[in-house]
Amino acid sequence: MTVVVVQRAWLGVVSADHTQRAVEGGFIQLNHGKRYGVARLRAGDGFVIYSPTERYGEKQPLRAFTALGVVADAAPYQAEAMNMGSHGIVQPWRRRIEFLPVRRADLRSVELELTRQPNWGYQLRRGLVPLEPEDFEALRSAMSIS
Repeated sequence: MTVVVVQRAWLGVVSADHTQRAVEGGFIQLNHGKRYGVARLRAGDGFVIYSPTERYGEKQPLRAFTALGVVADAAPYQAEAMNMGSHGIVQPWRRRIEFLPVRRADLRSVELELTRQPNWGYQLRRGLVPLEPEDFEALRSAMSIS
């Protein structure tokens, strides 16, 4: 397997159960399918998913990095319309991600520039935050199963 060195990286916030669907489908969808987040991504960008909880809407914390990959397309695309519960029927915007085979990494098990910042967790509320390429590499190393 060829290791790609990324120039830009991102951290998306997605529950672990939704992450599993994304990995199986080879895509990422953020902020209930809105376009603005996925439109910021470029082909070749690193992408890590942080899951605050195991299941969407649950309160019990998971606080783990649950998936990692590289953006594999040039532009966002719209998926089939789907029922998003309280958000109604939406036709979500997505990006293709080439997910790597990884294991979960607990938030406290990896030292990151991101978590050294004061009040770093507050920015996770946006659903997508820039991630230093060095943090992406640290997570790729910590999550690697090979």
